[in-house]
Amino acid sequence: MSTEEQQDRLLRWVERVAAFCVEEWGLPPITGRILGWLMICDPAEQSAGQIAEVIQASRASLTSNMRFLTAIGLVKKVRRPGDRVSYYRIEDDAWQKVIQRKLESLSAFGEIADEGLDIAGGDGHRTERIKAAHDSLTWLQNLAARHPLRR
Repeated sequence: MSTEEQQDRLLRWVERVAAFCVEEWGLPPITGRILGWLMICDPAEQSAGQIAEVIQASRASLTSNMRFLTAIGLVKKVRRPGDRVSYYRIEDDAWQKVIQRKLESLSAFGEIADEGLDIAGGDGHRTERIKAAHDSLTWLQNLAARHPLRR
């Protein structure tokens, strides 16, 4: 496979990551492209200029998205001694953080479901619908507790 074909293949994969991030998480496409590129690039640390060139993004748009990804802990800003350029890399535990946040969010909804069961009381369709949500969330919490993520 030629270098150009390999680059095209990488960029198609980055676009798939971006599409997933848009469809599943409601993130802007550029955010997904940044994540995708930082997952597959070599070397693992890339400057904003390198990222912008590869994903064909403006520096302004890239900067705000990098700030967002850094703030939520998925991307790390790295400085090299003697180099004035900042580099970015995906955090080693980025996906563990994503999963942990999702589980915490679902756990919070489980508490809301508990309250709903208390309010709805007794039997009936309202209780059944809330109980279905509650039982599913409890199952997921138990599964996660039995099989913690290890690196």
